[in-house]
Amino acid sequence: MINGKQIAVIGLVVVLMGLLFSLDIKGLVKEDGQHSGEAAESASQTSLVTVQAVSETAKQTLNANLSAQITSLETQLKSAAEPERLNLLKELAQKWDDVNQPAPSAFYNEEIAGKENTLSSWLKTGDLFTSAYSTTKDSLIQPTLVAKAIVAYQKALDLDANSLSAKTGLGVAYVSGTPEPMKGITLLLEVVKQDPKNIKANMNLGLFSIKSGQFDKGINRFKTVIEQQQLPEAWFYLATCYENIGQNAEAIHAYEQSKTLAADPGFSSYIDQRIKTLKSN
Repeated sequence: MINGKQIAVIGLVVVLMGLLFSLDIKGLVKEDGQHSGEAAESASQTSLVTVQAVSETAKQTLNANLSAQITSLETQLKSAAEPERLNLLKELAQKWDDVNQPAPSAFYNEEIAGKENTLSSWLKTGDLFTSAYSTTKDSLIQPTLVAKAIVAYQKALDLDANSLSAKTGLGVAYVSGTPEPMKGITLLLEVVKQDPKNIKANMNLGLFSIKSGQFDKGINRFKTVIEQQQLPEAWFYLATCYENIGQNAEAIHAYEQSKTLAADPGFSSYIDQRIKTLKSN
């Protein structure tokens, strides 16, 4: 079975490469009108996005024994009454969490949060939907996952209007997956005003800076993140900013840092190509 460290590296590579080519860097992104049209088409598929659908897809990644265990729990859930139903929901959510499948876990946690209605349960639900929409390769289900993340974080804010975690998650969702990114930016700016060193808010403000071509602002955001935590993705995006303003030496250094921290052969190969290109310029 894949361990936690391997999962983190795999997830990092997927997210980094996906975000790099989705950002508005040197003409790599489509026009907003096209994006909105695609989002509208995808939204029409939301009725197909259910816990049953995402679970069946996720089961394809599991071994037969674990898949059978989950199917058995699902069968019990269909006829369970309270409090047994809540216990089964938690068991299913944890099973999916253990194998790093955030989408089905998020759906089960959503029902749990609906029953418990606590700040922590809605935050956990929002975080799982965020992880799900950030890593899915299926553009048809992504709008639903984003929408559910927004609902979860809003419910968390309804319980605690001062929750920076809820504001950050809500801001990230609006920036990452809706036609209203400025609504999210406003929330993230509120977060960094209260907590200037907030890693998640600064990271996502940095990504928006890249998307909008404000690379100098991005550099400051990613440096703030790196001061708090040596994240390979922060070094990677810092390098991207430096590269786009022609500071090749700084870009090479930042790429090398991201490569060392990620320690992944596939990612390292990509970084080596970037560095080779920069050195030849």
